[in-house]
Amino acid sequence: MDQQTKTTAQIYPALQYEDADAAIEWLEATLGCTRRDVHRDEGGIVHAELEFEGAILMLSSAGLGREPFRSLPTGGRLLYVAVDDPDGLHDRAAAAGADVVLPLTDTDYGSRDFAVRDPEGNLWSFGTYRPGA
Repeated sequence: MDQQTKTTAQIYPALQYEDADAAIEWLEATLGCTRRDVHRDEGGIVHAELEFEGAILMLSSAGLGREPFRSLPTGGRLLYVAVDDPDGLHDRAAAAGADVVLPLTDTDYGSRDFAVRDPEGNLWSFGTYRPGA
């Protein structure tokens, strides 16, 4: 592949939830995600895509889909999301009743951060730090 057609790799986080429908509702109400696509099978969500400030998050119901993905455990994941307005997002999440596990903090490396735990135990860390930026 020559330099003119080479693209930059993109990473799309993918989470599994015991209750994927409830997770989507929480992500929409608490963080402002927007539902893009939801595919169902066997009574659950095989694949869903949500948009958050231009980024894409994928999720599914635990135990569905193909191996080895369907055997992954739920919860206990950490996602870091760089945002322009952590204060506004913090206020939105707190007002929605999110479990704020790290209050707004100014770090020694120049980021303004906070973190919430979703209902199934994943940690969502938000801050202004952008690696390589």
